[in-house]
Amino acid sequence: MNRPIQELHVAVLMGGISPEREVSLSSGRMCADALEGQAARVTRVDAGRDLAQVLAELKPDVAFNALHGVWGEDGCVQGILETLQIPYTHSGVLASAVAMDKDKSKAVLRAAGIVVPGGGLFDRHEVAARHVIAPPYVIKPNAEGSSVGVYLVREGANRPVAEVGEPGWTYGEQVMVEPFIAGNELAVTVLGEKSGPRALTVTDITPTKGFYDYEAKYTPGGSRHVLPADLPARVFEAALRISERAHTALGCRGVTRSDFRYDDLNDDLVLLEVNTQPGMTPTSLAPEQAAFTGMAYVDLVRWMVEDASCPR
Repeated sequence: MNRPIQELHVAVLMGGISPEREVSLSSGRMCADALEGQAARVTRVDAGRDLAQVLAELKPDVAFNALHGVWGEDGCVQGILETLQIPYTHSGVLASAVAMDKDKSKAVLRAAGIVVPGGGLFDRHEVAARHVIAPPYVIKPNAEGSSVGVYLVREGANRPVAEVGEPGWTYGEQVMVEPFIAGNELAVTVLGEKSGPRALTVTDITPTKGFYDYEAKYTPGGSRHVLPADLPARVFEAALRISERAHTALGCRGVTRSDFRYDDLNDDLVLLEVNTQPGMTPTSLAPEQAAFTGMAYVDLVRWMVEDASCPR
């Protein structure tokens, strides 16, 4: 956007219809507050199925997409915004859709020479009935974010995860099953600047209990962040450069976050996934990394609005 933020009407899209609704509301409220603090005209939109009609009536100058999970993060809302020709933050339709689909994004990243986990897609009922790969392994919905519906099957487990096959499972008929990679949980935020993607730093994440699931991500005190990560210099640098390559390979724009596992015993750095709409909550990694590099929360939010675009 070429206009001063004080002249903009920004629709902050939050809430939505995914299991990550509450996290999105938290992200959206903080982003809206930051924009209002910079004198932007802000309309807070709890995005529902009538979003196209709401936005057509509002006619905002830009949409700040603070939605997380299915529909808001997988290309659907991006398609609505492009149909209405409203500039919006974060990645476009194709990049959003591919990054959200773990199987397809792994294929793109692997083709770009990036190391990703093994495993693959399996029918959820088969996964619930038997060990489809040898434990330890991780079960994930193929198209959800924020560790929603993720299970860790530990080494020596006598049975698989029965919950995956239950009637109440709402995350698709196929699930991603990957070998569990021991070691450090790492994250890198990337800003898609006009001169090229720029990785900020590396955070080493240690959950205070269990593994880095939905609760650990969004509950205060659920995890401990070491910033910058205490890693060998070459591993630290590799995480930065791989994150930038992944951002480019998927065709992302705006802010992304790459999640890694680093197995120091075998010296393996594996990219788990790229999140095209990182959280902006009080416990979120992207604003924490931005602050570490000298970019305050309000500055990050303003940068995202200024970076907003819409293909013409």
